[in-house]
Amino acid sequence: MTERPILIAGRNGQLATCLRDLAALQSMPVVALGRSEFNLEAHGELRRAIDPLEPSLIINAAAYTAVDLAESEAARAFSINRDAAAALADRAWQMNIPFIHISTDYVFDGTKLDAYEESDVPAPLNVYGASKLAGERAVLAAHPLATVIRTSWLYSPHGNNFVRTMLRRCDAQPSVRVVQDQYGNPTSALDLASAILQLSGRLLTHDRRTTAGIFHLAGQGETTWHGFAQGIFALLAHRGIRVPQLEAITSEQYRTAARRPRNSRLDSSKAERVLGIRLPLWPCSLETCLDQLAEGGIDAERNCAGWRQRNSTVSNHESGQQAATADL
Repeated sequence: MTERPILIAGRNGQLATCLRDLAALQSMPVVALGRSEFNLEAHGELRRAIDPLEPSLIINAAAYTAVDLAESEAARAFSINRDAAAALADRAWQMNIPFIHISTDYVFDGTKLDAYEESDVPAPLNVYGASKLAGERAVLAAHPLATVIRTSWLYSPHGNNFVRTMLRRCDAQPSVRVVQDQYGNPTSALDLASAILQLSGRLLTHDRRTTAGIFHLAGQGETTWHGFAQGIFALLAHRGIRVPQLEAITSEQYRTAARRPRNSRLDSSKAERVLGIRLPLWPCSLETCLDQLAEGGIDAERNCAGWRQRNSTVSNHESGQQAATADL
């Protein structure tokens, strides 16, 4: 593999953090650029930040992800999720290097009964989903050989995500109300990062035409937000952690500014068939995530306060989608 670095757009988000950590373990040269290095809303500055690095590949792991806030900040959401993504893709095309762009299950409206395939027609319910769909299209128009990866319900030991939200609730309140009628695929950011780095190696050594286009890549197995919370609390209780009572509610009982799809399950069989990549079952990856969080220590009262203090950086990818839990 070339010694020229892989450029990661995004530095402190959960996916970018996992990409950086895994790349270091694999001795892969990477450079991650965050807000201090370039402003995603100042598209003209991107070239000045990118060109001196002479990257071999660009991974766009940065995005505007505040799902509810996007309803009142549509211009900013589109500026980052569409225009900045297109500018990054265009620069990669001009430099003749591969480009990987991360997108979301929220491009769908959730009315399909089965898991969504790449060929299904998108119909986002909210501004965030619309901006990400526009970003997909702009990226592929700017870089016809780009790889667009849609993922869902991302979580990790880092940043702002559903798992860490549930951990904070362990010692904050006696009960938690969680939506039970929204279905999806919880996805470990560590698993996704590993798959992206595997794909990066292929892009740098093989014909890029076979990897061009849209691929769904999410954790295996489906559940609801309530089922996801059940899985988290069951593993915590097994570790001797005090957990709150869990109450199932409907989407109607938890009103949000942005509508969420009832079904955002992704069929990832194309990625397995074409790329040879399949992510693990989500319950197995969840246990690994909790093991990593536990390395931070559990306090004397056997609650989650020790975990709550770690990794407080807000994720800059997929952090806003997990606002599907009530009273959080």
